Amino acid sequence: MSDVYEKLRQRLDDMATGYPPSANGVEIKILKRLFSEADAEMFLMMTPLLETPETVAERLHLDPAQTATHLEDMAYRGLLFRQRKADLVRYATIPFVVGVFEFQLKKVDKDLANDLQAYYEEALGKTFAAYNTAVMRTIPINRRLVEEWPVAPYEDVLSIFDQQKTIAVAPCICRTTQKKLGKGCDKPLEACFLFGSHAQYYVDNHMGRFIDKEEAKELVKINEAAGLVMQPFNSQHVGGMCSCCGDCCGILRSLKKQPVPAAAVKSNYYAVVEDADCIGCGDCIDRCQMDAVAMQDDIAQIDLDRCIGCGLCVTTCPSEALHLVKKSDDQLYEPPASGMETYIRIAQERGKM
Repeated sequence: MSDVYEKLRQRLDDMATGYPPSANGVEIKILKRLFSEADAEMFLMMTPLLETPETVAERLHLDPAQTATHLEDMAYRGLLFRQRKADLVRYATIPFVVGVFEFQLKKVDKDLANDLQAYYEEALGKTFAAYNTAVMRTIPINRRLVEEWPVAPYEDVLSIFDQQKTIAVAPCICRTTQKKLGKGCDKPLEACFLFGSHAQYYVDNHMGRFIDKEEAKELVKINEAAGLVMQPFNSQHVGGMCSCCGDCCGILRSLKKQPVPAAAVKSNYYAVVEDADCIGCGDCIDRCQMDAVAMQDDIAQIDLDRCIGCGLCVTTCPSEALHLVKKSDDQLYEPPASGMETYIRIAQERGKM
């Protein structure tokens, strides 16, 4: 067996969120499903910096036409990122998460889903909440959920949409994968929002469709009403945002297993119950994706160790007994300015830079 796949695994493990080895080697099996040896060798010669096919061919002393064809084929199969700007097309390597995994939306079948699930349980899922800088963060759908506090635009889902020029929506890869296994939930599938060049990539690869800001806001309201947590990428300027559930989402499933999810998530809020207004209906228990709510003497009680400040319990409380409170100044989290800075921080914390 060629060791190119182990080299590829190591390269992916060096990138941001990582691709750790497992005891049963399922991570190599996944790579063999997705990458030919030629693909693996090309990935190893590429970098996270965007390059044109001509530049790649010149740098690697390869045939320009063949290089262009190979790079485009890999990008179409979700193994490289492609950026189009007018007539300029450039390519770059991507992490496994967020990246190769999400880009398998069209390819994932039951066999691949089984391998991905086994790898998540064996090794990958343990990495998502293992470092100080998270790859995703949790925010409320609307700043009005937070009483008496100013909220930054990057902390408000609807404001994030207002900042975008190009938006696409795509099916959730996590729920898609779980459905292949006969598991998961019945929550809305069209739940991932992509912006800018990421939106273009999804549409070009027939994984999503362009939408305008108003449709994006309507879809996210439907998703929130269905009990989905809003999670943009952990940066102030985001390339995408997901609507997530605790049954399917790899990030939330990992958080849910933590003894103190509130310490691992990058949220600036927590829920509070006004005891006098609570009617004990239990809606908030059903809505919570972190099992952070319980009833005591017919009054909802919030476990602040488990509350991730998503606001799902607030939006459907019939007696308006719940609201979000902003954490104290010394606990507030300011996300990195860009996605690149996020990945650099994660890699540094993992000792990969």
